[in-house]
Amino acid sequence: QGRTHETYGQRHVDAMALLRQASLRAARVLPQPAAAASLRSLAAPALASQQAPTQQSSPLMATTGLGAPLAKRHAGVSVLGCAIAMVAVGGCAQGIGQLFAALVVGMARNPSMKEDLFTYTLIGMGFLEFLAIVVILIAGLLLYSE
Repeated sequence: QGRTHETYGQRHVDAMALLRQASLRAARVLPQPAAAASLRSLAAPALASQQAPTQQSSPLMATTGLGAPLAKRHAGVSVLGCAIAMVAVGGCAQGIGQLFAALVVGMARNPSMKEDLFTYTLIGMGFLEFLAIVVILIAGLLLYSE
């Protein structure tokens, strides 16, 4: 794990593996000599693979306490759900465009109904804006839910 490689990505992976290994060691409650040995392995990463662990911990200790892994959050699924929900905001924008296009056509056909048509257009736009706000709230809920 402590070897250096030609590519930057592989060195980054090796460094992350060393940090993960060190954090797991530091999280366990170890006697003083074992803790000093883990600190020495941090100072000299090349020696970390040669040293044998001085104490075997129980399987119960690995899953509870300070060394327990955090609950995994599937962030990719949340982002995809949010993105799919945000498609509906584009549908609301298209609906508003069609609404005002129909207003222009209606006013061209019957100019005497201009005030009534504009009132109906504003009512329709209010419904579409409400739908867009609800969609944005649901998308935020999907993004930040577990």
